[in-house]
Amino acid sequence: MAYSKQRELILKTVLNNRIHPTADTVFSLLKPDHPELSLATVYRNLNQLAKQGLLLKIPVPNGADHFDGTLEAHYHMICEQCSQMVDVPKEYVPEFDSQIAEKTGCAIHSHTIVFYGLCESCNRTPHASC
Repeated sequence: MAYSKQRELILKTVLNNRIHPTADTVFSLLKPDHPELSLATVYRNLNQLAKQGLLLKIPVPNGADHFDGTLEAHYHMICEQCSQMVDVPKEYVPEFDSQIAEKTGCAIHSHTIVFYGLCESCNRTPHASC
């Protein structure tokens, strides 16, 4: 498999798996059918695809970066129980950048907001700790 073919395969995997996968997840999905693929290749290509603007890279503090094929600016939520990342159906607010810049004097280029809580599935499942 050529280098560009690997990148194309990795991109298609993210686009076809709307689960906001991490590099490890992409690797796990591809490895059975592509045993020659390395985790380092997946990381390198995901980061390159994000730099090229073909994927959105979502940094997660104290966690693995996630990748998203939806390029329009939007917010995310991470489930504190199962670690699933989901899109938040809330309009993106680009004015936050200029409002924060005005209040702080900083040059804001963009923002990412990640909400934390329970996904719909985990929220419906009773837990002993609740």
